Amino acid sequence: MTAPPFFSAEDLKRFRAESVALFRQKRMEEPLEDYLEAFDDYLGVTEELLEATVDLKELEARAIDILTNVDRLAAFRYLAAPPISQDDLKTVAEVKSLAPGVLRKDAAATKRLVETVMVGLDRRRFPWIQEGREPTETERGAAVLATAALLATQRVGTDRRNLSKRQQEQQVEEALIGADFRKVPVRPIATITDAPEAGEFCGETMLAGRKADFVISLHDQRILALECKVSNSELNSLKRLNNDAAIKAKGWRDDLGAAHVVSAAMLSGVYKLSHLESAQARGITLFWAHRLPDFIQWIQSTRPAVGIRRVAEPRRRRDH
Repeated sequence: MTAPPFFSAEDLKRFRAESVALFRQKRMEEPLEDYLEAFDDYLGVTEELLEATVDLKELEARAIDILTNVDRLAAFRYLAAPPISQDDLKTVAEVKSLAPGVLRKDAAATKRLVETVMVGLDRRRFPWIQEGREPTETERGAAVLATAALLATQRVGTDRRNLSKRQQEQQVEEALIGADFRKVPVRPIATITDAPEAGEFCGETMLAGRKADFVISLHDQRILALECKVSNSELNSLKRLNNDAAIKAKGWRDDLGAAHVVSAAMLSGVYKLSHLESAQARGITLFWAHRLPDFIQWIQSTRPAVGIRRVAEPRRRRDH
């Protein structure tokens, strides 16, 4: 079997530098209009929130109207400093769900949500609440602008990461199809026998209990579990690689057998060299989205040599 590539520190430095350069170029080309559009949207939402709650003094009384509206709920979470995520809000407030139907039937949960945010209220943006007075026009305007800016920055960042990941996944899929791999329907894969046949692949699915972005059946009967990773900073790369992909990779090797699965990550963006070296040492094969031909070349190298009789029996497909 063809061993997956293992890159030297010098190679990783070069690939990393190329990826960072592309990231910088793309960031500089991003339209300012995306941020301004998001800012204008959240400016209106924040103004509505303050108006509906009489500058937050009647927040609890209007909580249902706020919490059951997607945009107002986002602005509500950003009243705190720092802003609180939906998952953290549910955990801290001991609320299992933020679904409108659930909140309308649980006044106690609604009260806990409001209390949680008010405890963490940003006193710099909303000084009048702590001081028990009406806000000045200047204070109110500044609070609206600051909150809208925070929300817009977060939305643009999230949209950028999601779009980059979708684009990367599309590039991988197109490259596989161009290499004569056939895309097959997604199915849960609990064991090797559940995987697609050699020369086939499927998109995001559960592989041995862990989500994989692609499951690709190589020509030598191994499966390639591929994770698509986009990082916008060296710090973020630790989470993307060492705290996510590496844990999945170990689980797949333990559950499916190291001889049967190759765990890999397709990388775009900014990565710290030490994180790349650590991920490789922990069994993750590294590929780069800007070097897709290298990825396809290795996959094609798993084809049996012409004239060599294969010993392995074809996998028997289970009925699904």
